[in-house]
Amino acid sequence: MCTAITYNTKDHYFGRNLDLEYSYKETVTITPRNYPFKFRKVNDINRHYAIIGMAYVLDNYPLYYDAINEKGLGMAGLNFPSNADYKKEDESKDNIAPFEFIPWVLSQCANINEVKELLNKINLVDLSFSKELPVSPLHWIIADKEKSITVESVKEGIKVYDNEVGVLTNNPTFDIHMFNLNNYMSLSIEPPKNNFSKKLNLKTYSRGMGALGLPGDLSSASRFVKAAFTKMNSLSGDSEKESISQFFHILSSVYQQRGCVYMGEDKYEITIYSSCCNLDKGIYYYTTYENSQITGIDMNKENLDGDKLVNYDLIKDQQILMEN
Repeated sequence: MCTAITYNTKDHYFGRNLDLEYSYKETVTITPRNYPFKFRKVNDINRHYAIIGMAYVLDNYPLYYDAINEKGLGMAGLNFPSNADYKKEDESKDNIAPFEFIPWVLSQCANINEVKELLNKINLVDLSFSKELPVSPLHWIIADKEKSITVESVKEGIKVYDNEVGVLTNNPTFDIHMFNLNNYMSLSIEPPKNNFSKKLNLKTYSRGMGALGLPGDLSSASRFVKAAFTKMNSLSGDSEKESISQFFHILSSVYQQRGCVYMGEDKYEITIYSSCCNLDKGIYYYTTYENSQITGIDMNKENLDGDKLVNYDLIKDQQILMEN
């Protein structure tokens, strides 16, 4: 399961937690402008916007989990089991496989308005990358520097929601997540007032009691509420270091610790990695479960006019600064 957020200070940020019980050999992968994107059912794109993100590269193809492009558009796919519904081919539409969706959007769209135009013609088809990699049930958050949307392919068809909170987790569908926030409108960063009864002399006895009732479990519905409350009330300075530090603090509020979500067969879901992308500068920051040090990779320091993928292996061992 996963959590994705947006966050704005002086610059604009986009990223996610990837929560799973296993890890592929994912790398921070830069796709330069002249790498030929080959698609199964539509024409290839040989010249496009440069992209940086986290991907599992197989047969020289970047299977992106989350990524941004050089124009400041970001996109992430999150697990959406039972609800995701992919269709048969439709000759009147652009037939895109789910594993192609992030490259399809980020290669040719610069902002949300262009994404919405592209989505008018899209049909997400039930097509896997290979026999070894079955189709993943996903929904997506897409964000530019000003706004974000959620895209879901369900039985009724493609649903596109304006995402005012800039948060996405997993099930249920996005509209239900948003409706569920109504149950928490009484939460506050302020100390609570006694609305229980005027007949009782009730008093606060701890800081933070205004948020009593804020979910703390690791379910997707609860993580949506927790991330939304934390993000919407979060404050930081506007420097790069302060901004990305606060971004990772927001994600850590819904972090998955090993041992708390049992998946059977001695497997536990954990936060494999957390990412934070600066949409303005094209920098991809990440931490991993075993390495809490923030590592950054700047796409603009590579040759973005190349035609070959650039991969950076994740630094997974914990980095510790000893002062004596």
